[in-house]
Amino acid sequence: MKKVLLLVCSLIFVACAHHRDVRPGADGVNKVVVATDDTDQGSRDAISQANHYCKQFEKHAAFIEEDSKYKGDLDEKTYKNAKRVTKVAQVLGGGVWAMGGKRESDAGGIVGLGGTAGDAALGNGYQVSMKFKCQ
Repeated sequence: MKKVLLLVCSLIFVACAHHRDVRPGADGVNKVVVATDDTDQGSRDAISQANHYCKQFEKHAAFIEEDSKYKGDLDEKTYKNAKRVTKVAQVLGGGVWAMGGKRESDAGGIVGLGGTAGDAALGNGYQVSMKFKCQ
């Protein structure tokens, strides 16, 4: 019996994973909120999750409202510059390794830190939210 219950719970969890950021609402108005570092990608992810959520009811998402806001700890300009620097560090770190130099993890310098830990430390500075109905 425990195995059956575990299997059912696992299936429910996996089924919901495709719309993990959807928040069902009153009167059929739902909301999806996505934390992201790229508002374009965040919007695409939110739309995809809303559509997947509605698909379980054999309906499609009809969007009512869309909003994106910067929510980071740093000021937005500093955040964007820091993200740009970490992307450059990742490219340079990969380029050094491709040219036969030290690997990023072996370098221990600014490239290694900027390419991995720096990006993770900055996190997702933007929040994309959309209200929608399943129709």
